[in-house]
Amino acid sequence: MTQRLLVAAAALILAVILLGFAVGAGWTQAFDLRISNGLVLHVGETSPAFIAFMQGASWIGGGTPRWIIVILLCGLVWHWCGPRCAIALGGASLLSNLASSLLKLGFGRARPDLIEHLDHQTSFSYPSGHATSAAVVYLLLAWLAPPRWRRAAWSLAGAMIVLNGFSRIMLGVHWASDILGGTMLGAAFALLGAWWVSLRPRQESTSG
Repeated sequence: MTQRLLVAAAALILAVILLGFAVGAGWTQAFDLRISNGLVLHVGETSPAFIAFMQGASWIGGGTPRWIIVILLCGLVWHWCGPRCAIALGGASLLSNLASSLLKLGFGRARPDLIEHLDHQTSFSYPSGHATSAAVVYLLLAWLAPPRWRRAAWSLAGAMIVLNGFSRIMLGVHWASDILGGTMLGAAFALLGAWWVSLRPRQESTSG
């Protein structure tokens, strides 16, 4: 099992890099434009309340709010299965954020310019840091959840990943391929965190 986690993580990281080269070569342009034309260009017809909701979803997925959530969830998984789990979640979050920042610099993809950005951004576009964070945090949280909470945790992970990605595209700050790359990168680090935890049997949670 532990070897499979490492192989899957390595395969995802390789896929992120290959997708980055495909993005740089322009191979994803038609796909990206098709998705963005269906979402971004209709923002003017969308209710202000829904736009505010998308901005809120994006806000909690980045910057200070993201790290506050990570710290709180580290405390939760510590309660579930001990300090090793908390270190895995916090470490995977930090390392994936660093990897995302380095890949952004390496690929240097410009942000979309279809509309005026509805969220202030200063970094490059590929891969999405928000998507990376959502994937690593919530997928690893679901992996570490005790059995009684696991179904709810996986549902939360799916909802947060989709909502986060949708909001970033709709706000005009990312292409769909940025979201895909970020999600794969976050999933890779979630697998690495799960691998590290699996090196020692998880403690039994007294809370069940």
